[in-house]
Amino acid sequence: MGGFFRLLRDRADANARRAVETYTSQLADYRLMSADARSHASLFDFAVLLRRRTFELAEDNRPFSEDDLAHMAAMGKERGERGVSLASHRRVLLLHSTLTLREVQEAAEPDDLEALMMTLDWLGPHGTTAQSAYTRGYVAGQERLLPMAARVQLLAKALLAEEPTATEMVTGLGMAVPERYTVTVVRVSGRSIRRTEWPRDEVLEVLLKTHLMPLSWPVPEEFVALVPADDGVPATGRALSVAQDFAAAIGRPCSVGTATGRLDALAATFALARQVSEASPIENVPRRARTLADVFVELGAAQVPEADEWLHDVARRLASGPDLVTTLNVYYGCDMNRLRASAALHVHPRTLDYRLQRVRELTGLNPGSTRGILVLNTAVARLLAGAWPDAM
Repeated sequence: MGGFFRLLRDRADANARRAVETYTSQLADYRLMSADARSHASLFDFAVLLRRRTFELAEDNRPFSEDDLAHMAAMGKERGERGVSLASHRRVLLLHSTLTLREVQEAAEPDDLEALMMTLDWLGPHGTTAQSAYTRGYVAGQERLLPMAARVQLLAKALLAEEPTATEMVTGLGMAVPERYTVTVVRVSGRSIRRTEWPRDEVLEVLLKTHLMPLSWPVPEEFVALVPADDGVPATGRALSVAQDFAAAIGRPCSVGTATGRLDALAATFALARQVSEASPIENVPRRARTLADVFVELGAAQVPEADEWLHDVARRLASGPDLVTTLNVYYGCDMNRLRASAALHVHPRTLDYRLQRVRELTGLNPGSTRGILVLNTAVARLLAGAWPDAM
């Protein structure tokens, strides 16, 4: 067994040289860094040290020491301060893991099965610990280079992509790491948006003073907040608060959709929250942060073109009558209570009755019947979500 580990340590220089060549050939950030002789030497020395220490500890089945992890964090911090991008940071971690496994495989002889399995068992947990330390340093190094808004957006992107190092980025920015997040997607509606219409970093900086959580505004039409769902409880109240503050900052109508998911399943959660936002009503001031339970009928109808077109026709007929869409929206929002609905609409109850009768005449559906509620409420919801601009 000792011969296997001795061979790995003897090959450390050659393998480190190959690793640096791989980094510089595949990553522009590392190619630029390596152009400086001093930096190139630093890359090589760290690669050698990491290999020697890894296989020394693996042979004895011992963890990295605090000094080892502090050195890795210091090297990560240096990379962050030099402007290495998050994409390059993630890629170099993947390359290092791949190359290490390759080096172990190349050194193994038929009689080294026990040593090989022991090394692979050691690399899993201890390799993760090393990457975490390196990432913590990297995040700290970015602090001098990037403003808070930019670093928070990188964090949100990493979480939504389920990057393994994302949790280290969370703690590096002074945030707690929850088991679940309520992903909140705010869809900005109205006229076409110019990319330069708002100083996005400034808006995010303002929001972060009140809502310290991962935020992202990748395109002008979509804002995303990852609200910690403590104890697994969906954080729709906090989601609505950040959505309202965002809408107030930009002064544009928005729709808000949310979905709650585990930290390791946020990509699918994000996709669902986006679908919910697209099916949610557009409001000047968001009044609710919708969930799947609020819009599952509309989402189902949208997936069947024939059903959606039929609802589209119902919506066109409703839109032809004055105030019928608003009336139905308020009427159903008040659980069909005539007095509450008429008060909310600022009309006499008889006026409300007349409008409901007009709906029946135009669509052939009784707004108070089971079928009428299902069809008309869905058509109104799709209409208010902006599904059919022509119908309005």
